[in-house]
Amino acid sequence: MDWLTGNKIPVGQWAAAVFDWLQINGAWFFDGLADVMERMIEGILWVLQEPPILLVVAAFVTLSYLLQRSWRIAAGVLAGFLFIINQGYWEETTESLTLVLSACLVCMAVGVPIGIAAAHRPRLHAALRPVLDLMQTLPTFVYLIPAIVFFGIGMVPGLIATVIFVLPAPIRLTCLGVAATPQPLLEAARAFGATPRQVLWKVELPWAVPQIMAGLNQTIMLSLSMVVIAALVGADGLGVPVVRALNQVNTALGFESGFVIVVVAIMLDRVLHAGGRK
Repeated sequence: MDWLTGNKIPVGQWAAAVFDWLQINGAWFFDGLADVMERMIEGILWVLQEPPILLVVAAFVTLSYLLQRSWRIAAGVLAGFLFIINQGYWEETTESLTLVLSACLVCMAVGVPIGIAAAHRPRLHAALRPVLDLMQTLPTFVYLIPAIVFFGIGMVPGLIATVIFVLPAPIRLTCLGVAATPQPLLEAARAFGATPRQVLWKVELPWAVPQIMAGLNQTIMLSLSMVVIAALVGADGLGVPVVRALNQVNTALGFESGFVIVVVAIMLDRVLHAGGRK
């Protein structure tokens, strides 16, 4: 076997060379992207942290009721936020929500158009499939290395790593929803003289709304699952006490912060499911 191991394919060296080239020649792009991401994060943080806590909670409860039309869900969201405040994790929760909302904005803004394009172009879909598989199966810790190289330490590299990990979900589900539009509906729309743009906006997208909402659901849940990993590159939020508990072998702190993450996930899932049904 020496002949096989002695001729190692330099995959790691190739990847390092690519990242070095990007770091040297693409610094202007990464710096600009970091500035945009940072401003978006700061804006969302300001909305969540500057107003009185109870006012923000009331806004979330009202939103959950408008989406679900259920006082039970609204009461559950209220109870969840009161529990978070009682445990003293309001600031960390708003920081994690900022990361999740930022990732959702970026992923849906990028993923939905790519999914629509892939549904209309089989060759593009075939080319994207292995790339999306790689993005979802590559260990998430690997994303942190280039994120640190290009963006340093803080919320931005955590957001970038989260977006790379989460982006395949809205692309796949949007593509699935648009491609699943029944042919009789498309033929009827074209027979009445609908243009391709009208077919997309009035037939395909309305039909794909449940799948797109499922993609949003997956985006939020996967983003929330990245809060602990993002904390390893300096991102604030609920992942910080979890990492601290791991370093200190602090069972109480670990379960306390972990349970708060579970509560946030349950609340977001309930609110999002309401939107999906509507």
